[in-house]
Amino acid sequence: MVLQNVEYVKKDKLAFITINRPEVRNALNKETLDEIMDAMGRASEDAEVGLVVFTGKGEKSFAAGADINQLKEKSAVDALKPEGMQQVYDKIESFEKPTIAMINGYALGGGCELAMACDIRIASTNAKLGLPELNLSIIPGAGGTQRLARLVGKGKALEMILTGKVIDADEALQYGLVTEVVAPEELQDKVEEVSKKILAKGPLAVQLAKVSVHMGAETDMKTGLMLEKLSQAILFNSEDKNEGTKAFLEKRSAVFQGK
Repeated sequence: MVLQNVEYVKKDKLAFITINRPEVRNALNKETLDEIMDAMGRASEDAEVGLVVFTGKGEKSFAAGADINQLKEKSAVDALKPEGMQQVYDKIESFEKPTIAMINGYALGGGCELAMACDIRIASTNAKLGLPELNLSIIPGAGGTQRLARLVGKGKALEMILTGKVIDADEALQYGLVTEVVAPEELQDKVEEVSKKILAKGPLAVQLAKVSVHMGAETDMKTGLMLEKLSQAILFNSEDKNEGTKAFLEKRSAVFQGK
């Protein structure tokens, strides 16, 4: 697929997936979502890529929601189809490599839901986040009702969704919707700094940590603990565990192979 609405750029071990529709504040239409899936496939198949960063083109918007021109044509059948924004974001959340949302401006509706599907959210001081779908007499339908409540608590999620409140980066940090806030000119450096820390870890351990946290959050404690134990059993038998412990004892940096 030739990418027109999305840019895919590699930088060292990072893959940057950038929504490239600044003329419409990086609104997410079907074509853009299809290209995001294609870009993720490229990142998945590329052994050199260790982490994926999602962001938006320009300095104003990460992604300002779904494309309203397409949204107005949606029917009940469309909401029930097995492909769509919700499924794309489920893929991002369960992606085998870590993901970071580099929120460089407005992240509203589907844009906020995209950010919430990522493992880590780092925002610039000019970022604005919210789920204003009720203004259109629809609800956040790409995971927003579920992920927001899990991130900020049910009470705050209900307030934001029912009122359509848009919050700034500092308030998002206060409620745990984002993990860090930096000046716009420092945003990419901060994302790369955090990425470097993650990439220094054993990739198999990173992957299984993601699985344990994401899937464990959806089940009871005993099942989650068993999932954690089974993940640890796999890691105990890995070459990377042997390398990590050996490197620690030898006081050197580990060289992990993802095995």
